[in-house]
Amino acid sequence: MEIRLATSADLPAIAAIYDAEVLGGIATFATVPPGIDYWESRLHSPATGDHVFVAESDGAVVGYAYSGSYRPRDAYARTRETSVYLADAARGRGTGRALYDALLATLRADGMRLVVAVVALPNDASVALHRACGFSSVGVLHDVGHKFGRWIDTELFELLLT
Repeated sequence: MEIRLATSADLPAIAAIYDAEVLGGIATFATVPPGIDYWESRLHSPATGDHVFVAESDGAVVGYAYSGSYRPRDAYARTRETSVYLADAARGRGTGRALYDALLATLRADGMRLVVAVVALPNDASVALHRACGFSSVGVLHDVGHKFGRWIDTELFELLLT
């Protein structure tokens, strides 16, 4: 498995992984797939601390991780929100950890201070991944999202980088 920065050629695979979760899962609260333009803008964000990494296995993208602004106010400039998404075949194989290791090292090099992650519950694998990567749980928001006819909680995680 290779972990590397994403390129435009990776975007259809990234979109396919994400769209599967949009249409059939709760890891994202999006209900409509966003399209390639969304991914292009994320990939080419000029902001320091915004990155997209992919995991590639046997020539195919099997997962990705990205960081983006936590909130638009200037005081949050050194805080990033992160997400990791994996194809079904990549789960339980260390792919999420490898993606996070690369992303977090890059965020540290960028001088970022804090990383925030939001996990829709239940998601034991994602909770375990975040804890294994050093994140701490800072609370649960109850019934914060509604998807597929049910209310969903989210758990908020943070990781101090410096």
